[in-house]
Formats: sequence, C-alpha cells, structure tokens
Amino acid sequence: MGFRFKAFGLHLASSAGALLLVLTALYLGWYRWPGWYLTGVVKIAAMMMGVDVILGPLLTLVVANEKKSTRELTRDIGIIVAVQVVALVYGASTLWIGRPLYYAFSVNELQMTQASDLNPAQVALARRENPDFAPHWYSLPRWVWAPLPEDPDTRNKIVSGVVMGGGDDVIQMPRYFRPWRQGEAQLRRQLVQVDALRQFSKSQKESLKRRMQQLGFAADQAITLPMEGRAGFLVAIFDPATLQVRTLLRVD
Repeated sequence: MGFRFKAFGLHLASSAGALLLVLTALYLGWYRWPGWYLTGVVKIAAMMMGVDVILGPLLTLVVANEKKSTRELTRDIGIIVAVQVVALVYGASTLWIGRPLYYAFSVNELQMTQASDLNPAQVALARRENPDFAPHWYSLPRWVWAPLPEDPDTRNKIVSGVVMGGGDDVIQMPRYFRPWRQGEAQLRRQLVQVDALRQFSKSQKESLKRRMQQLGFAADQAITLPMEGRAGFLVAIFDPATLQVRTLLRVD
C-alpha cells in the first residue's frame, strides 16, 4: 500500500506543479482581474484541474502495484500521463487563444476584446495603419478608446454589420484604436447613475448601490459604466475628477 501512495504523491506533486506553472503564467500575463471573470476562465481551469490534479493521480493510485513489472507499470502510468498532457495542452491553448488583449471604451460602454475576437485581416490592417495598437503574440492587455470612424459610410457599415450579425465591431478593429486619454471627453458624457444601467435588474441595482455606499462612493452620482465580457457584465466606477477606473464591481 505504501508503494501506491508514494506513486500517488509523486504524481500529484508533479501534476499540480505543471498546472500551477501554466495557470500562473497565463494569469500574471493576461488573466488578472477583470480578465479571469469576464472570460469565464474559471470553468476551463476547473476542467484542467479535474483531469490533471484529481483524475490523473487517482488513476495512478489505482494502477500502481509493486508486483507489476517495470515495463507494465511504465506503460500504465505513461497512458495516464499522456491523457493528462493532452488535457493540459488543450486547456492551455484554449486559454491562450482566448486571452484578453484590450479593455476598450466604445460608444457608451466598456468591452473586452479577446485574441479570438480578432481575425487575421483586421490584425494585418492594424499593423499597417495603426501599428502602435496592433496586437502581437506577446501583447498584454491594454485599456484603449475604440471610437467609430468619422467617415459616415464606414461608420454605418460597421454599425449595420453588428446589428445584422456577422460583421466585425469596432472593438475588433485595432486600426481605429486610440489612447485611452483621448476618449476621456466622450467618456465623461457617457457616465451614468446606477439606476440608468439597463443591463441590470432592479434588485441588482439596489445591491450595487449598497455596495457602492459601503466603498465610499455616492450611489446617486453619474460615475458608472457597464463593462461587458463573454461571461457577463461588471460595473466600472470612475473617479469623476481624473476619469480613472476606481473599481470594478460584480453583480452576482
């Protein structure tokens, strides 16, 4: 029995170490708050943990037997490790493809843009027309202003494409991105009170107002904007003087 638990312990330690290394690198680089919440990455991380830290070592506990030959034991554990590696690579590549690249203020809300939201044609255009904001494999998340283009025809084409479905939104077009500070005048005009946030129910708004008051913010002041991601919404609270994001509140 001691042999089984020793094999289990070694397998658990190595599996947990490999998973921790991958998740830590992705978290520190791309998925820090609010990225981990807006992308819903917790579900993928839980799947990876279930296979690599729980299922794999438990299977080793079952198959490890000191009476087996070295060849047989190596084969059995090798199969388990191979499945774990596939799960780890799949999970890590999914997280990499979906990593947050931009937190954009556009029109009247904040939105997250993930790497998977950008098609190669838009990336190529950005590298030619707006290289300072073009994404690269090493790009970390940036806060940007994503205004609609000034040309009416181009603007209408983007809006109609989004409304009808199938077209790229301006937050998926880095060639139009501008520094955050250049959008502050527009941002100030879009700030609203919590009661004006149409994305949330009455009970959610009441909960948000209570939490704002607990944090020292005036709930009746126009200092909020919704922030949208693939997994849901947050509420961004701004400093009315500097227009810097003071905090991001969950509504669940």
